[in-house]
Amino acid sequence: MKLLVVIVSYKVTDLTIDCLESLSGQIRDIEGIQVSVCENGTGPDHAQRLQETIDRRGWSSWAKLTAISPNRGFTGGNNAILAPAMKLPHPPEYFLLLNADTIARPGALRSLVEFMEKHPQAGIAGSRLEGLDGVPRSTAFRFFSVTTEFDLALRLGLVSRLLKPFSVTMPLPVQPCPVDWVSGASLSVRREVLRDIGLLDEELYTYFDDIDFCMRAKRARWQVWFVPDSHVVHLQGQTTGVTAVVKRPNRRPDYWFEARRLFWLKNYGPVRTAAADAVWIVGFALWRIRRLLTRKEDNDPPRFLWDFIRHSVWLKGFRKRPVRNPALSDGR
Repeated sequence: MKLLVVIVSYKVTDLTIDCLESLSGQIRDIEGIQVSVCENGTGPDHAQRLQETIDRRGWSSWAKLTAISPNRGFTGGNNAILAPAMKLPHPPEYFLLLNADTIARPGALRSLVEFMEKHPQAGIAGSRLEGLDGVPRSTAFRFFSVTTEFDLALRLGLVSRLLKPFSVTMPLPVQPCPVDWVSGASLSVRREVLRDIGLLDEELYTYFDDIDFCMRAKRARWQVWFVPDSHVVHLQGQTTGVTAVVKRPNRRPDYWFEARRLFWLKNYGPVRTAAADAVWIVGFALWRIRRLLTRKEDNDPPRFLWDFIRHSVWLKGFRKRPVRNPALSDGR
């Protein structure tokens, strides 16, 4: 098999069907392509609807459904497909982790595979993410640092301009280029990378896993690339509501903060994590004061500062704890 596309669906059955529809016209673009959908604990009625749709629309020759319960998050849902695929006598050459809330533009998959074929040192490649209107979203990134945490929290134009060379979000490249990490919304990975570094870290549950995965790949001397010819629409945040484009987002769930703390402790150590938490708290507090004084519209999640403080290493400590799976705590 040349390419296995992995889609994890949780509470977005309609969007998953739309995503499959966008792939249906690209199956003939690549010889040896399969799509595996993981219904990630939404419920048996959703799994049944997905299977009936696959059968009714004639997609069963290339699309397969796996249903698991309870919800294992983005990492566990993907691993439920990746793990058995890697145990096959001849695993797929490439995998594409594709969010359920995406629409692959024509040629998106072919562009990624052709790029990987021409660049054997590229272990991971990410697509150009955009809205339905074609306007690009942040796609190519640098790794975090204590400095960037202060900049992200403070949101002061002068400081951001001074720190622009170190900003997490890179200016949108117009040509393929190596980057630190790419979004897991459309991330292709070479089979050999999974053999070298393993699967996604399920202790992170849902967030910061793509950054962590790219870090591990680069430490194993694989390159990470951004491929702008691969266009994928991302209807951001539809599964969790955390990053959805709305007037004011929902309150950030505990598992986001837990994943952030674990990611930092795992990859940066206790000293830099403590410093990053401290400068973020100071920077965000200054931003909140400035917002009140200038009467700017409040677009931050409710109680964001307090939630960050109570989940910081300054209150939670420095022990690395796996993110708690909310599906287990609420009985789903």
